[in-house]
Amino acid sequence: MATSTRIHPVILSGGAGSRLWPLSRKAYPKQLLALDGAETPLQQTVRRVGNPARFAPPLVIANDLHRFIVRDQLEAVGCTPAALLLEPVGRNTAPAVALAALQAAAESPEAIVAVLPSDHRIADEPAFHAALDRARAAARQGWLVTFAIEPDRPETGYGYIKAGAALPELDGVSAVERFVEKPDRAAAEGFLAAGGYGWNSGMFVFKAEAMLRELKRHAPEILAACQQSLAEARPDLGFLRLPEARFAACPAEAIDVAVMERTDRAAVVPVDMGWSDLGAFSALREAGAADADGNVVRGDVRLIDSRNCFVASDGAGLVAAIGLDGMVVAATPDAVLVAPADRAQALKRLVGELEAAGRPEATEHRRVHRPWGTYEDIDKEPDFRVKRIVVKPGGRLSLQRHAKRSEHWIVVQGEAHVTIGERVELLRRNQSTFVPVGETHRLENRGAEPLHLIEVQVGDYVGEDDIERLDDQYGREPE
Repeated sequence: MATSTRIHPVILSGGAGSRLWPLSRKAYPKQLLALDGAETPLQQTVRRVGNPARFAPPLVIANDLHRFIVRDQLEAVGCTPAALLLEPVGRNTAPAVALAALQAAAESPEAIVAVLPSDHRIADEPAFHAALDRARAAARQGWLVTFAIEPDRPETGYGYIKAGAALPELDGVSAVERFVEKPDRAAAEGFLAAGGYGWNSGMFVFKAEAMLRELKRHAPEILAACQQSLAEARPDLGFLRLPEARFAACPAEAIDVAVMERTDRAAVVPVDMGWSDLGAFSALREAGAADADGNVVRGDVRLIDSRNCFVASDGAGLVAAIGLDGMVVAATPDAVLVAPADRAQALKRLVGELEAAGRPEATEHRRVHRPWGTYEDIDKEPDFRVKRIVVKPGGRLSLQRHAKRSEHWIVVQGEAHVTIGERVELLRRNQSTFVPVGETHRLENRGAEPLHLIEVQVGDYVGEDDIERLDDQYGREPE
């Protein structure tokens, strides 16, 4: 297939992660978690569009907060994106689609773009690729195409699309008759009985110039803001960074509302491809392998006399339950959720209340990811803190100093190259060193294996913001 006829995938990697809390959180949302296999939904999405004969390298649009995690996960599956575009703030899907269309049009106005969320599960990939082919044929004729998932139940958590008249000479493609917001139970049952309705998948296929034309007609403020943002975007450590003030001024709106519900060029491809947006614990249960009692478990879990439950231990040790029916139990090292499965939609409210209360569990896991590796607290009091630090091969912490604390480092695995003031030394397993208050220091792993060490901080204050970065290869500002 010629390069000019390849589909240009655009992979959206944003989201707050609240509907799968505490497994998923704002700092590490669901598309970055291995929820139903060895790979994350982001990695699975990349692989689905990885055939270079059919697809151009993807444009990935990610939240600035997740930039290093996204880059690491792409590298792990051998993906070199056309660009990794960073949104400084979330602005819903219409600006992301506008950015995608502008980027593709810069290469060719005729480019066919496929906008794909990174947090979806698709079990039947041949059906997905066949639907893409049908959508591409319609997009070439100027249609803006979305996918309607054939429903198997009266789901109230999704929007719906009503298919209208079939489009001539386009197999399996219809005009959109109407979009429907998330319905109540009775309306969803009516849609299922009537037929012709499908779940709104949030995936779109279009010709770049066709989407730009409709954005100019129906959402000119969004298009103008995105044009200005791209014009002022700057490369930074392999990322393409949008200007915060300019992009923050862009209206926040879903592409469905901004364009698809207003245009007369909306088309739909119905498809049955084993799809889920993994947007709730019920979806994880449906995607998992259930036991004879209908339970789906992850991690170290033991159940007795329990039915139709989803129970997960994500590094939290043994989770045991007796006599549960239709419950969700999700345990992490710092938080446990217990809820009836039919109340899981209240999670967004719960996470909002935790954020308002300033609880760190609302947004971050105990294991915190940094571009050089991870750290997690083992113990913490106002005047001391104990961390486990893992530095990946090639990882290098900033040259830094602390005004209010000293640090002790003990290597438990790997080799640490340590800079303390003017002294540089190599520490191996069971060796340690001391960093006085105010002394410049750096930690790096030049080996081929991960470096594990225990850090003990002692001082008047042990918060993360007591860091003065003097030199940082990752371009970060002081905490």
